Amino acid sequence: MQNILLVEDDTEITRLINLHFDTAHYAVTCCATGKEALKNISTESYDLIMLDISLPDSNGMEICKKLRSTDAQTPVMMLTCHAEEADKVLALELGADDYVTKPFGILELMARVKAMMRRSNQSISQAEQKEIVYKDLVLDPVKRKATLKDTRLDLTVKEFDLLYLLTSNPGKTFTRKELLQQVWRFAFSGYEHTVTSHINRLRLKLETDLAHPKYILTAWGSGYRFAE
Repeated sequence: MQNILLVEDDTEITRLINLHFDTAHYAVTCCATGKEALKNISTESYDLIMLDISLPDSNGMEICKKLRSTDAQTPVMMLTCHAEEADKVLALELGADDYVTKPFGILELMARVKAMMRRSNQSISQAEQKEIVYKDLVLDPVKRKATLKDTRLDLTVKEFDLLYLLTSNPGKTFTRKELLQQVWRFAFSGYEHTVTSHINRLRLKLETDLAHPKYILTAWGSGYRFAE
């Protein structure tokens, strides 16, 4: 059975989701405020968190950020009536795995939840991969820890995932679309700049000379690759 935490203050949406997901395959815990959400997250473990952005007492973005500071693995799906691209990009950069705009079809929502569950199970097996060492850079996928010259790097969830993918494939060029697919697990047109912004932030944390990077290299006209 998969445990789902639904954080949503709209009673009709809560009823609809609970009706369709509260089956032999899922157990749904519902709450309507950010305070309740943080309490549940601190005391229970979940296979998926559905998180509304607009809550009576807080912003779902902040809850996602707090969650990701201690939990890099639990899948998070943001629910919102806001369709602005900036909101979607911010949610993804804070560590959300998917973003669903209201109103939504329940069958589509269920399909996306199942897809997220499958990806989560794949990520668990990937986390068992070996430690990677390149010069003074060390990545530990089990602890999700990256150090440079024995100093721990302060990386977000997606920054670590992106760096781990690149270092696992030294010399291989990835297009921005491929990185979007493999790290963010979707390929929505127009979101490739999310990859670019993450690459730029990684370089700020890795490189001593941004004009002549030694770790993450640009393949002009193609994408990015990690040094061999």
